[in-house]
Amino acid sequence: MDERIRDRIESALKEAGGQYVEVHVEEASSSTIRYRARELEEIGRGSAIGGNVRALAGGGWGFASFNDLDSLEAKVRQAVDQARVIGGERVELAETPTVVDHVPPVLGRDPSAMSLAEKKAVLDEYADVMMGTPGVQSATVGYTDARRHMVYANSEGSYVDQERVDVNLRLNAQARNGADVQQYGISLGSLGDFEFVMDLRESATEAAEKAVALLNAPEVKGGEYTVILDPILAGVFIHEAFGHLSEADHIYAEPRLQELMKPGKRFGGPHLNVKDGATIPRPTLRGSYLYDDEGVQGQETDLIREGVLVGRLHSRETAAKLGERPTGNARALNYRFAPIVRMTNTFIVPGEASVDDLFADVEDGLYVRNWYGGMTSMEMFTFSAGEAYRIRNGKVAELCRPVMLSGNVFTTLHNLDAIAGDLEMNEGGGCGKAGQSPLPVSNGSPHIRIRQCLIGGA
Repeated sequence: MDERIRDRIESALKEAGGQYVEVHVEEASSSTIRYRARELEEIGRGSAIGGNVRALAGGGWGFASFNDLDSLEAKVRQAVDQARVIGGERVELAETPTVVDHVPPVLGRDPSAMSLAEKKAVLDEYADVMMGTPGVQSATVGYTDARRHMVYANSEGSYVDQERVDVNLRLNAQARNGADVQQYGISLGSLGDFEFVMDLRESATEAAEKAVALLNAPEVKGGEYTVILDPILAGVFIHEAFGHLSEADHIYAEPRLQELMKPGKRFGGPHLNVKDGATIPRPTLRGSYLYDDEGVQGQETDLIREGVLVGRLHSRETAAKLGERPTGNARALNYRFAPIVRMTNTFIVPGEASVDDLFADVEDGLYVRNWYGGMTSMEMFTFSAGEAYRIRNGKVAELCRPVMLSGNVFTTLHNLDAIAGDLEMNEGGGCGKAGQSPLPVSNGSPHIRIRQCLIGGA
């Protein structure tokens, strides 16, 4: 965005009044391609331009969005007036450095430089592969990419101009035998690189063949099992069951959660370490960025260190409320929303065991992989594994029907007794919270082993 826009924003902020004011301006473009079976269900491009003003005055926030920069000054006044009406106890923000920076996008093969026809030609093959597999009744392919150019400025003098390109793909196959329907899917993504989409024929074949194989797989009897989770499912587990509990806007609003998530509380053995960070384990993941939507630099945050809770995720407001440092986790889906506390790249730190070590002394257990989804309520969780295999005498045995894993996250973390060293990050899908979905994140883990995990089955 050019210097005229910067001048306009900075002029509006000088006249703003109020305790604190920030302006977001965004230009966005996207493309979407969706198939059902071999039929192209949706294809198109979209674009948007707009912004918002968020103002703090006394005890509350005012928020106003706009689609025309000519209304910026009026929207600043509107947001400040709204904040003043709210009243109440004064809201404080944790101090952060003033920053002025331009951040170019992380790019490989830039999808925004490709035509819809080029993208469609690649995806056509995957729909054909899945539908051409005997036993597959239907299949879906869902592809999106989005380019966002974002400007953030605040009344403290920060001005950040940054761009990012996000890519996401889902392949799913459904197989049928009479009334019995089984499915298998994979979800993949990247930060600014279409290249991973180019060579997924084997993945499409795998999805179709596994959906068919599940029709003949036995069901698992419900009960407690020793389970080994692959990095994808373990990453989803730590994100959903534990990561959301670490978001400090939940914590200060819920007295019971303040007790559950009290720093210094032991959550597991000394082998358990959990981190979140916008620059780790590498700065090119879908959850990575240099600055969050409050202009705070992304950073590494230890959540659990050697089994003990040592950190939470913060915006500037929540950091001030709980007397902790900001962590750069204030994020908004787009300019229509105010930033809230969100995860970035959340993962279990690799341990010292080998994958073979985890399996070696399991006489009768389950190896669970991939994911479909799940739900959490405070410390309770339920997740669906995409596939399950019986473990017999330390070896992976027969494929079984997918299972549900459920339990109390804190009990489960204590029962997590072994962590391998093979960290992998899952970049598919997106995170949802407070109506803002799907936000690009990544999560991951090495293989982990959990004793006495409750499995729902036959």
